[in-house]
Amino acid sequence: MSSEILYHKLYTKIVCIKNNTVLTFENLNQINTLAVLAQSMKKFLLLFLITSSVYAQSEYPQDYFRNPLDITLVLSGTFGELRSSHFHSGLDIKTQRKQGLKVYSAAEGYVSRIKISHYGYGKAIYITHPNGYTTVYGHLQKFSKRLEKYIKECQYDKESFEVEVFPSNEELIIEPNEIIAFSGNTGGSGGPHLHFEIRDNQERPMNPMLFGLDVKDSKAPFVSAIYAYPKDKNAIINGKNERVPLRLIPRKTGDYEVEKISAYGNIGFGVTSYDKQDLAPNNNGVSNIQTFFNGNKSLEIDFKRFSFDESKHIKRLIDYEYFKSKRSRIQKLFIQKNNPLSLYKDAYDNGYIMVEDSTSSVYKIRIRDYKQNETWITIPVKGKYATKVKEEIDDLSQKSLVHSNKATTLEADNIKVNFYENTLYDDTFIDFKVNCDTIYLHEDNIPLQKNFYINYDLSNYKVEHQDKIFIARLYGYYRRPSYVYTKRKGNILSAGSKIFGTYTLAMDTVAPTIKSVNFQDKKWLSKYRYLKVKIEDELSGISKYRATVNGQWILMEYDYKTKTLIHDFNDNIVKDTKNELKIIVTDNVGNSSTFEATFFRK
Repeated sequence: MSSEILYHKLYTKIVCIKNNTVLTFENLNQINTLAVLAQSMKKFLLLFLITSSVYAQSEYPQDYFRNPLDITLVLSGTFGELRSSHFHSGLDIKTQRKQGLKVYSAAEGYVSRIKISHYGYGKAIYITHPNGYTTVYGHLQKFSKRLEKYIKECQYDKESFEVEVFPSNEELIIEPNEIIAFSGNTGGSGGPHLHFEIRDNQERPMNPMLFGLDVKDSKAPFVSAIYAYPKDKNAIINGKNERVPLRLIPRKTGDYEVEKISAYGNIGFGVTSYDKQDLAPNNNGVSNIQTFFNGNKSLEIDFKRFSFDESKHIKRLIDYEYFKSKRSRIQKLFIQKNNPLSLYKDAYDNGYIMVEDSTSSVYKIRIRDYKQNETWITIPVKGKYATKVKEEIDDLSQKSLVHSNKATTLEADNIKVNFYENTLYDDTFIDFKVNCDTIYLHEDNIPLQKNFYINYDLSNYKVEHQDKIFIARLYGYYRRPSYVYTKRKGNILSAGSKIFGTYTLAMDTVAPTIKSVNFQDKKWLSKYRYLKVKIEDELSGISKYRATVNGQWILMEYDYKTKTLIHDFNDNIVKDTKNELKIIVTDNVGNSSTFEATFFRK
């Protein structure tokens, strides 16, 4: 028997080669030393059992990652929390409503990625650690002096505020407890906080609390609503073949009972629930939901880890139609077709239950937070046969069928709407009407997996400024046009969207506005740290901007929330006494404005 042990600086692996068969054991990070593999199979099996036991007990390293802030962990958002279009991939850590708190590396490692963007995580750092995990720090105000110097060199080299770089594993080594940044409110943040993630070596986000990070939480989850759903047209709940709200009865224990329901056929349930921690009033997400029918486990939803590719399928977990009309998320405790989420475990009959005539059954739901505080819901179910409810006949003659498993194209006049395979989860009849340049594409109450594409043929358009036309979605009470990223190929305008609604052609011939905020033309700015300018575009929106001083590009950070461009004179790019500032701002259809001013420094 020939054996060998391979060690990698980022991933610890034991590889046994026997008779040309390779056996690999990973994540044995707690084993500091390992003797050469035994020559006999008996000894090998013993070693395997020992190491397997260690792995089972320490699947997630404890006390390896520290709190990235030096204040008590208080959360405004938990891992796996339900957001509008995705699952929350980390912890949102409160920063006492402040910016500028020191952010520490959770452990030693190296910076493997830095990304700066107007939206999303804003300024973000990714650190890969020797145990194979990667930590992510988002919405940062600025980086440490060393990292700030590195990324600004990249920004000036690319002449862009938005950058994404992947340093080698030797460029930016991070020591334990090193200050790497300062907390902020950049990107899509709704207020000052630190977004913190832990990802595995497949870039899948995991609940950071699995790794020993502690948050005070002695409160059990609470439930605000419960619903029952028929699986098909033959199922009846309280005499109805539709989603039925059920009456919750709170108990002094903190648990809930539901008024007894009468049902027949295959049915499922949905729940609206939240969790609160001890030190924050926020309604956060729960960690685990289990269901039981007559004592047998029916389904489990475990928010422990997921991939970014599947996060968009949150629309299949929640009742999307209810969310769009009521702004409340019902988590469906059953699995419909075309649901690829990996959160489910032990799904018997996809979480549905079969209720037969003249039976008495009990359906229970256990909802837990990460600290294992739990809440139970008990639903007594009386089986009672009921004839099929008389259906309201929906006139489908005026609707268009869009298939889920094959491409569908809808056409009218000079407009085509293309739905590629698997755009929808189910075959669906939708409203499709065209009036001049306006398309009515149903209401936004049907979930989509990916974009459909709208195409306008402008061959017969003789309007002036045709190059300023774009595709817009009409939103709000006043039906204001909102720019949808539009491409032009010859006379064809096209745009993709994941949202049903009303779309039209709009024209933008007005250039963006540029105004100085903290200075005036021909003024001395020697005592100023920052140069600030406000930029706006009311219709199609800002696409790009470029700023120079004396012909040399300068970095101006763009905050879309305040609509400001900010240059830091500490970049030491502006060194002359007399300086000519020039800023060009372009909107999404190509209208440009130029701002010029002279200022002095010494």
